[in-house]
Amino acid sequence: MPAEQSRGRRYPEPAHPYRSCYARDRDRIIHSRAFRRLEAKTQVFTTRYSDHFRNRLTHTLEVAQIARTVAGALGLNAELSEALALVHDIGHPPFGHAGEKKLNELMLARGGHFSHNLHALRIVEQFEQRYLDFPGLNLSFEVREGIIKHSRDYSAAEFPQLDEYLLDLRPPLEAQLIDWVDEIAYNTADIDDALEAELLDLAVLRKEVSFFGDIYAEVDGAHRGARTKLLFNEALKRVLDALATDLLETTERRVLASGASSVEDIRRAPHRLAGFSDAAAARNGELKRFLFAHIYNHPVIAEDRERSVNCLEELFTYYLGACGSMPAPYEELAPMEARHVVVCDYIAGMTDQFLLRRHHEHFGDASQGKSATLH
Repeated sequence: MPAEQSRGRRYPEPAHPYRSCYARDRDRIIHSRAFRRLEAKTQVFTTRYSDHFRNRLTHTLEVAQIARTVAGALGLNAELSEALALVHDIGHPPFGHAGEKKLNELMLARGGHFSHNLHALRIVEQFEQRYLDFPGLNLSFEVREGIIKHSRDYSAAEFPQLDEYLLDLRPPLEAQLIDWVDEIAYNTADIDDALEAELLDLAVLRKEVSFFGDIYAEVDGAHRGARTKLLFNEALKRVLDALATDLLETTERRVLASGASSVEDIRRAPHRLAGFSDAAAARNGELKRFLFAHIYNHPVIAEDRERSVNCLEELFTYYLGACGSMPAPYEELAPMEARHVVVCDYIAGMTDQFLLRRHHEHFGDASQGKSATLH
């Protein structure tokens, strides 16, 4: 996606003398408040186990690193891919996907819905207020389009508010890559963090995830007597490398087979062209199944998650029913928009610790106060 072919910004601005429009978008994302808040939002593991785990921000940086590498190897626009990777999780609420699921349930009960991708679009278009001449970050069309379309297609009939984003066309390859590099990043990182948390049985991983097991055996055979943690590190590095290599090779092969020679050809392809081969998709699926079976649903993780999500629900109900309970800027919006939407926006912007502190202040439950120290 050549920067000079961008559809531009909602509010026209003069070109920068030495940064492309996508480089400027990347920098605006990094300097946003919402980006900084990712540092205090959970990825999977809280600091009750260690200070070394990924949080939502460090995960985002790992996604950006892989995205830029793959995009560069494919000859794509690495600056656009980097900007999309850096913004892809900016709309996540507290407590990861569990928090997103709970907010969506609460909104569905009131005729609405919540999606972190759609919320991210609201953040960059409305909530971030940094500039004199326009609301939001005034990002380029392709970055705003990629925020919502990097992981799925939308029906114009179901989402008329998104009609300007070419819903009947595919996004550029730079956006199509993001969901795949996201999976590579979190599947390998969550395995690493699980070992750090002492919740991972390495023997079970080697047995149930044959892809990892075969690579580990190869590494072990070449480094007899090496420390187990270093053998694990090397095996996991090779897993990540194999998945990233397959992604770029498969994407390149599909693009060549399609005959596409321009961004417009990519947009008009009958289906998305970026992705894994069938073999790599199966290997990646093994990793995901293992994580769900042994890590994400581990009793200790599930207990922490359930307690946190309950706090989110109780706080949502409290703000919904108590006029004047939110900060003044949100209360001022409530008469102009449905209160449950304003409450959702307020909670979605919170960090984990901030939400737990607000919950403890309003409910005074000693056990929830203790919970706050775990995040």
